Amino acid sequence: MLGRSRERTDGRRRLLPGAVKEFLTALTRPAEPGAGPRSGNPDAIVDCAVYAGGLRHGGAAQVPFADAARVARRRRGAFVWLGLHEPDLATMRPVAEVFGLHELLVEQAVAGGHRPGVQTLGDVTRLVLRTARYVEHDRLTATSEVVETGDVTVLIGPWFAITVRHGPVGPLWAVRNELQSRPEVLRQGPWSVAYAVGSRMVDSYLDVAEHVERDLERIEEETFASVRSSEFAHIYQLKREMVEFKRAVLPLADPLSRLIDSPDLPAGLRPYLEDARGRLARAVDRVGSFDDLLNSVLQARLAQVSVDQNHDMRKIAAWAAIAAVPTVIAGIFGMNFEVMPGLKSPYGFYASIAAMSLIGGGLYHRLKKSGWL
Repeated sequence: MLGRSRERTDGRRRLLPGAVKEFLTALTRPAEPGAGPRSGNPDAIVDCAVYAGGLRHGGAAQVPFADAARVARRRRGAFVWLGLHEPDLATMRPVAEVFGLHELLVEQAVAGGHRPGVQTLGDVTRLVLRTARYVEHDRLTATSEVVETGDVTVLIGPWFAITVRHGPVGPLWAVRNELQSRPEVLRQGPWSVAYAVGSRMVDSYLDVAEHVERDLERIEEETFASVRSSEFAHIYQLKREMVEFKRAVLPLADPLSRLIDSPDLPAGLRPYLEDARGRLARAVDRVGSFDDLLNSVLQARLAQVSVDQNHDMRKIAAWAAIAAVPTVIAGIFGMNFEVMPGLKSPYGFYASIAAMSLIGGGLYHRLKKSGWL
């Protein structure tokens, strides 16, 4: 009995040369008819590979997903990572057939634009993340695009991980390369892809927050500068962009916590996701502080406009008071009375001009001294 048990154990530990040859042949065999999408977007499939033991097998070449699925099913501990970019329904149908995806998951993956969240259908978990990228610009204007967003859906099964990306931002080749350089994480199976994608999204949030903070500092400096150039339209544009950024960052906190508490998550990945949750908390705090700072800048700008308007009104009132003096004097002496002191005097005109000048000059000096002019 003990001999048979030892024999089975040795058999599991020993990888026969024939098995290696069969494994590599399956990876490099040309795709069978119907193995890939028969129609649809030809560029939808970005990459497909089989991972086992923390390594990518078959080299850097892309493997037809039907062949990769067949290998992953047969090899214990192996899984397929299929990367898609904006697939249509015709592209997703054969993928759904090979990986056994629910029709609802297929429709959601094709549609895109969903709110961050976690959903489980059968033995497949769907994780939705929002991508974010800072758009470089020389100067913030009323039409500047500051933050560009998209979304990534990660479908995690027992032996596969499918990433579906929508939008021009968030390419996942860097995520794949980074994960392939960390075999200790890849050994955790398909859930390692969910961690890697989520961690990269959180890092992108922090990167966007750092660039946005510079824009906020620039607006703040312009608002309180002696020569102000920051207009309301610029501030409101940045507030609109911050609303879009908040929609990407804030809703991820709850799904990430649920993912950490999920019984399906390998214990080895829990510390990594805890670290990602901590970084997400920092991103959430920074986004919240941006909103408060923008509101403060906007209130300060409104107060400045109100002060400027009051200052202008004081100037107008001061000049109106100065102009009222000659108007009153001219109005009095312009009356058609026959009997009026100084009316027929040869010095009456000069006296009235002198009175206008003296009183007007005195008013101007007084108003200038008090800060009205």
